[in-house]
Amino acid sequence: EAMTIGAYDYIQKPFEADEIKLLVERTLEHSRLARENQALRSMTEGNAPRPLVGSSQVMNEIRARVELLARSNVTVLICGESGTGKEVVARAIHAASERRDRPMLAVNCAALSENLLESELFGHEKGAFTGADRLRRGRFELADGGTILLDEISEIAPGLQAKLLRVLQENQFERVGSSITQQVDVRVIATTNRNLEAAVAEGRFRQDLYYRLNVVPIELPPLRKRLEDIPELCRHFLHQIARRDRSPFRHIEPEAIRLLQRYDWPGNVRELQNILERACVLETQPGVIRAATIEPWLRRTGSPASISDLAGKPLAEIEKQVILSTLEKFKGHRARTASALGIGVRTLGMKLKKWREEGQTLLSASA
Repeated sequence: EAMTIGAYDYIQKPFEADEIKLLVERTLEHSRLARENQALRSMTEGNAPRPLVGSSQVMNEIRARVELLARSNVTVLICGESGTGKEVVARAIHAASERRDRPMLAVNCAALSENLLESELFGHEKGAFTGADRLRRGRFELADGGTILLDEISEIAPGLQAKLLRVLQENQFERVGSSITQQVDVRVIATTNRNLEAAVAEGRFRQDLYYRLNVVPIELPPLRKRLEDIPELCRHFLHQIARRDRSPFRHIEPEAIRLLQRYDWPGNVRELQNILERACVLETQPGVIRAATIEPWLRRTGSPASISDLAGKPLAEIEKQVILSTLEKFKGHRARTASALGIGVRTLGMKLKKWREEGQTLLSASA
């Protein structure tokens, strides 16, 4: 009767202490797996694919490439500046593939230290290191049959590159602290906003891993190279905002569109989306977004005078000046600063640490 109303198991009298201990451990493991599966379902359901917006020639070519890639299981490397939509393209490939009903999990390789990233990707055994109080399955294991997205792959530590190469070559790995080989069937899609060929030439990225990742590359253009897509992108984001906030749809006036098309978009599509989000909140005129509202938010590129001020300065000093100014603009927020500069969070942290050790007083940074 207890089993019919939800009990996991039962034990009959008389019983031994070891029997109770074994049953409790099995029940706790069952509960942990149930929570893990629920978290996995929530993770995949919360990352529904978004449409590839734009009718420009380059976007039509990218859509055609996505359709071709969806028919195979080859590894894909998506390159492009920060904010160009690399994850959107990756999810479109997965959603159109035969793996669409299996999980697609993403890992930001720049957000974790080497040891944490290894555990996140490959899992660990109980007792493998301090704090490992239970067995934990990694993303490769959880994504078995599906797709794993390795975001900012250029930031992965050299020590992990060999282990990742083995997974790509043989579909095998071991959890941290284990000698048992796990076999998985996972498609790998990697993204980067860095020049991996240059990283290979500098010895920071394994050449064999680069060739394994770069089976089929996709190069996403910056928004300034497809300005004709801005009207369509604006309509898409404004409809999205109206549905989410259950508010009336706002159209954007033609002068505002022309203003947006004259801008250089260093933050690409992500910056456009942020400006439209802000406009929908702060625009006082109902049903419209005016050029006068958004114009103050569009950053101006450097004037000839400001560029001439930098002439003759060492490149290292110019780099420091740009990074510290950007960090100040984002009030010490490292992730936003790194995203705006097109570098990894780990790279930014290493530079800040170096300058502190040199005695530089820096703005207090947050994650």
